[in-house]
Amino acid sequence: MTLKSRIEAVLFVIGKAATVEEIAEILKQDPVDVEGELLELIMDYSAREGALEIDDENGYILQVREDYRDIVEKIVPVELKPPVLKTLTIIALKEPIRQTLLKELRGATTYEHVGELLEKGLITRKKDKNGRSFILKTSPKFAEYFKLKGDTRALAKILDLNQDAE
Repeated sequence: MTLKSRIEAVLFVIGKAATVEEIAEILKQDPVDVEGELLELIMDYSAREGALEIDDENGYILQVREDYRDIVEKIVPVELKPPVLKTLTIIALKEPIRQTLLKELRGATTYEHVGELLEKGLITRKKDKNGRSFILKTSPKFAEYFKLKGDTRALAKILDLNQDAE
């Protein structure tokens, strides 16, 4: 079992960016040795031109290359940051909703959230009648992702009933 293969195993299992020092501590190895083997491992993955890569921007992480993310997202659930999830929740509960109203409710970062949600296929967007704003709605992928049957208005009613009961 080589140090390089042990580092690869750590990166595979840890699931988050790790520093050289963290990896060295886990493996009980000298950080200088770990860093040298990490660089070789990065070169191995790069030369292979496969679907995986080791990114070293904020620590070292084994990840799927950007070119393959669409394939992975069809299989693995999409992870959403809490602010994006809150924006999605408002869209789901108030759909169809104008993007301008959503901006009033969630602030200027809404535009970034909407872009991410569109990219992940969780919402749809079309121009409203007067062409000044967009109408946002959840997509079939949203219902599939959250395992919802029927439309989200039924979900909104359920949530409202639960709030009334509290």
